[in-house]
Amino acid sequence: MRIIFAIVFLLFFTDLNAQDTTQKVIANRFNSIEQKEKPYVILISLDGFRWDLADKYQAKNLIKLRESGVHADYLKPSYPSLTFPNHYGIVTGMYPSHHGVVDNIFHDKARNVTFRRADKKMAVDSSWYGGKPLWVLAEEQKMLSAIFYWPGSEISMNGIKPTYLFNYSEIIPLDRRINIVKDWLHLPAEKRPHFIALYFPQVDKAAHSFNPDSEQTRAAVQILDDAVGKMLAIATESKLPINFIVLSDHGMTPVDRENTIPLPKAIDLNHFIVPPGNAIIHVYAKEKQYIKPTYKALKAEAKDYDVYLSKNIPKAWHYNKKEDQYNRVGDMILVPHLPKVFNINNIKPDAGQHGFDPAIADMHGIFYATGPNFKSNLKIQAFENVNVYPLIAKILGLNYTHKIDGKPKVLAPILKDK
Repeated sequence: MRIIFAIVFLLFFTDLNAQDTTQKVIANRFNSIEQKEKPYVILISLDGFRWDLADKYQAKNLIKLRESGVHADYLKPSYPSLTFPNHYGIVTGMYPSHHGVVDNIFHDKARNVTFRRADKKMAVDSSWYGGKPLWVLAEEQKMLSAIFYWPGSEISMNGIKPTYLFNYSEIIPLDRRINIVKDWLHLPAEKRPHFIALYFPQVDKAAHSFNPDSEQTRAAVQILDDAVGKMLAIATESKLPINFIVLSDHGMTPVDRENTIPLPKAIDLNHFIVPPGNAIIHVYAKEKQYIKPTYKALKAEAKDYDVYLSKNIPKAWHYNKKEDQYNRVGDMILVPHLPKVFNINNIKPDAGQHGFDPAIADMHGIFYATGPNFKSNLKIQAFENVNVYPLIAKILGLNYTHKIDGKPKVLAPILKDK
C-alpha cells in the first residue's frame, strides 16, 4: 500500500518546475454591508470522481456528508464529458456549445486558430470564454470570492478576477490548501470570501493512468476523502453558515488501449483540420465542398465509431450546429463505440477515459451537499450540472439577468424554506 501511495504522490507532482504558487489578492475590495450578512458556499470539484467511487472505495467522510445532507443519484455532465467544458459549464450554468469551450482542444473557424487548454497563453485569454462565472457574478455585486485552481478561473472577465486566486499548480500540498481555506474563513467579515471554489485532480489523474478500478484510484479516493473530512471540520469549527457542495465534472471508464481506431482513410488532411482526441474527434473542413463526399466515405468506412454531420449531432447533447453559438464544433464529429477509442497521433491512450455520451453510466459524477441552507437526509433524482449555477446564486442571494441553461426550479426543492 505504501508503494501505491508513493506512485499516486508522484503522479500528482510532476512537471513542477516554474509553477506559480503565490496567492493573488486584490487588496482594495471589501464585502458590502449587505453581502456580509449572506451565507457561504464552498464548492469542491473532485475531477473524474465517478458516481459509485465513494461506496466502491469506502470514502467515509464523503459518505457521511452524502447521507446527512442532499445527494443526487448522479450528476449528469454536459457533452462532451471532458474536464474543461464541464468545469466552465458548472460555474456559468451553460452548455459547452453556449459558453464556447466546446472541448479541451478545438478549432475556431473564424480565427483559424486551434485552442489547446495546455497552452497557458490561450487558457488565460478571456476571448475564448463566454458566460459569466459565479466569481464574476459575486464580485460585481460586492461579494468577495476565492478560487483555488478552478479551470477557467485565471481569466479576466470584463476586467474582473476573483479577490483571492491561486493559479493552477501541483506543488502546494493538500494540507496547505486546506489551511489556506481556513485562513480565508478567519478573515474579518469585510474581507472574508463568501464564495469559495476548489478543484482537486487526484482521482482523475489516477483513473486515467491506471483505470478507475485500480488500487491507485482507491488510494486517490482515500486521500481526497481525508481532505474533505478536514475541510468539513474546519467549517464546523468556524461556526459560520457554510454550505458545502462536493461534485465531480464527469466519471471515468476503462478502455481498450491496444485495439484503437486510427485516423480514418477517408479523411484527407490536406482538406481538413483534425485535432487529436480519444472520445471525440472534430473534423473541420478547410473548404465546405469536401464535407459531403468525405461524410459519405466515412459512413461507408465506419465500423467502430459513429459519424455525425454537425447539423445531425444528437439533440440531447446540445452540441449540434443550431446550438453551436461560437461555431467551434467540427463540421463532422466522430464518436467511438466503447471500449474502443481513437488514436490518430500514435500516442497510446490512457487506461481510463471520459468524454463520451453523458447517458453512459460510467460518465456520471457525484453531487453531495450539506449546510444550513440545505435540507437533510434527502436523495434526489439525477440532474444536469448546468443547474448548479442558479442553485449557488440563490443561496448567496446573487441576481443574474443574462441567459443561462440551468433552471432554478430543478434544485429549488433541496433548499430549506426561508
